[in-house]
Amino acid sequence: FVGILVSGLILSAAMGQKAEGEIVQRAEILIQTMNAVRTYTSENVGPHLTDDLAEASVFIPETVPAYSAREVFEEFREADEYKDFLYKEATLNPTNPRDQADEFETQVVNKFRDSSELNELKGYRKVDGNKLLYISRPLKIEKESYLECHGRPSAAPRSMRTTYGTENGYGWKLGEIVAAQTIYVPSSQVFVEGNRYLLLVVTIFISVFAIVIGLINRLLKTTVVNPLSQLNKLIRDISLGQRVTLPDSSDGSTALSGLTSRTDEPGQLARAFEQMANEIVLREQSLTHAKESAEAT
Repeated sequence: FVGILVSGLILSAAMGQKAEGEIVQRAEILIQTMNAVRTYTSENVGPHLTDDLAEASVFIPETVPAYSAREVFEEFREADEYKDFLYKEATLNPTNPRDQADEFETQVVNKFRDSSELNELKGYRKVDGNKLLYISRPLKIEKESYLECHGRPSAAPRSMRTTYGTENGYGWKLGEIVAAQTIYVPSSQVFVEGNRYLLLVVTIFISVFAIVIGLINRLLKTTVVNPLSQLNKLIRDISLGQRVTLPDSSDGSTALSGLTSRTDEPGQLARAFEQMANEIVLREQSLTHAKESAEAT
């Protein structure tokens, strides 16, 4: 039972790590997908709407890679496996206030800025008392086209200045890391996934354990319990004066022949008992003959 308990604890931890690893992998795939959406929006959607964007009185959000990525991500959340996932491009100086990085996310962005070789950060954080698993990757200004809306306010589309103002979201520079592309997953989902894997493995483990115990039980009955029961019965028969060891048939077999032919411990015990019983029977026969001779004289 101690072994099973320890194995269960180790198994539970392993399943938790497996669940976390799977969720992280799914999150990383989502981030790659969002980056593909961002690239497509920047290279294909935005250029086709440049004239409309310049003349429109209301800003066209579909020209913004971050907006497109966020909308596509919401489509993913329609599926049960992604419904608890959250996506945020946590930005230090965003155009849209909803993308404003909080204190924790600001530290993440600064870590990416401090280490150019750092491509990903992941771990846990608490938000309003809830523990969240996060996976973050840096967002860098890699193309001049990104600066058309985030360089000088005067160069930005009039509709963008009208919608978001001229105070925030400007002054970005080529090569600058401006945001942490982050996916959040409640730790409760990791726990649920871990329990699902654990239940599956425990079910298999218990089934295999039950089969093994059944086979061991059957083996013990065949090799130990039944032979000892038979030997015990023969001992009772001898105590009642029945002859059970000397040959009682033409082939020379005795009541113990089935046991004495075995090579295991019960067989050794049976042979020792047979030898002892034979000595007792022979001694009783000698005493009987002596008594008969004495009575005859």
